[in-house]
Amino acid sequence: MFKNIIAPIQAWLLSQGMCVGCGMPLKRGQKEKRPDGTVKVTCRCGRIFIYDPKTKKYRRALFDEV
Repeated sequence: MFKNIIAPIQAWLLSQGMCVGCGMPLKRGQKEKRPDGTVKVTCRCGRIFIYDPKTKKYRRALFDEV
């Protein structure tokens, strides 16, 4: 039940380009280019996101991408 409440809020934050943990804009995070053309973004709170410049969307990084 708790996940059903939190998931839409987190999806909205990511669509706005903000961290789901602290709310900081992800464009301020530490960026690292990856060989596949995406960008690894690390927020100040430690959460890791992947930015796809083609679709211009952020998503949470998977364990094998960290």
